[in-house]
Amino acid sequence: MDDFVKMVSGLARLLVDAARDLLPIVLVIVFFQAVVIRQPFPNLTEILIGTMLVILGLAFFIRGLEMGLFPLGEAMAQAFAKKGSVVWLLGFAFALGFGTTVAEPALIAVAAEAAKTVAEGGLITKDPAELESYANGLRMTVALSVGVAIVIGVLRIIKGWPIQYLIIAGYIGVVILTFFAPQEIVGIAYDSGGVTTSTITVPLVTALGVGLATSIRGRNPMVDGFGLIAFASLTPMMFVMIYGMVF
Repeated sequence: MDDFVKMVSGLARLLVDAARDLLPIVLVIVFFQAVVIRQPFPNLTEILIGTMLVILGLAFFIRGLEMGLFPLGEAMAQAFAKKGSVVWLLGFAFALGFGTTVAEPALIAVAAEAAKTVAEGGLITKDPAELESYANGLRMTVALSVGVAIVIGVLRIIKGWPIQYLIIAGYIGVVILTFFAPQEIVGIAYDSGGVTTSTITVPLVTALGVGLATSIRGRNPMVDGFGLIAFASLTPMMFVMIYGMVF
């Protein structure tokens, strides 16, 4: 009975925390709809049901991260560090970055929309097969770039390289590529850097960095464990612009 009470109490606390986190955006929407637009909410019942589903999803998602993804990422990073094989560690880092990015729902949606936009610009035809091929190519390009980014980030943790110099050099490369890439692809490239840092990639990559920094002598998890996400946001912009120049 006590376990059941604890479980219910924990679930209630998760729901309250999720509702509190969602409250600011709800207040913003209500204010502008009621005060500025001055119109009733369309499909109010569906909106309320959808909001409740978002609260439930957010609560379970955060709990899932705490129970599964964060411990798993840290444990695997520590296991590879103790194993002492840099090659396997880098291979795991690349596979993790590539796999999580391919699975990102936000990237799938943006890639499909980008293909339609490129077709409207006349760079490819509107044939469904070609649209799908372009979208898949864009997804694979972004996933490849994130895999490379995580490898660079892991090497930085191992070697103790200062992150600021790598980030500055990367953004200089982004600026240079911006002048040569087709205009139609530049905006897509910049947005690609944002969609990679979403629900699936961020938890696992962050856990990898913290776990690795914890396992290596002389590394501080606070100083060296974070920063992988910065690389995951940077490299897609460069790779997608190169992809646009080539294809």
